[in-house]
Amino acid sequence: MRAGILIPPAHRPAELVMHEDRLVKLEILAAEQERALGELSDQIALQWEQIERMQRKLDRLTERFLALEERTAPEIPVSKPPHW
Repeated sequence: MRAGILIPPAHRPAELVMHEDRLVKLEILAAEQERALGELSDQIALQWEQIERMQRKLDRLTERFLALEERTAPEIPVSKPPHW
């Protein structure tokens, strides 16, 4: 293809047409991959938010469990074992 002059597809050399077809296929593939990456990125962001919420909930439940455990644990006197 010469600069500034468009050659009709019927008059283009077969090699040039093959390169153009290959370029179009690569552009389509790149666009599809860009879309897929965007969707994956969105999903990762949503999952990260969910993980953060679950971590906060786990932290609160752990604190509650430890508080309950402290209140219900019997007081064991600290003494030397009998074999001392």
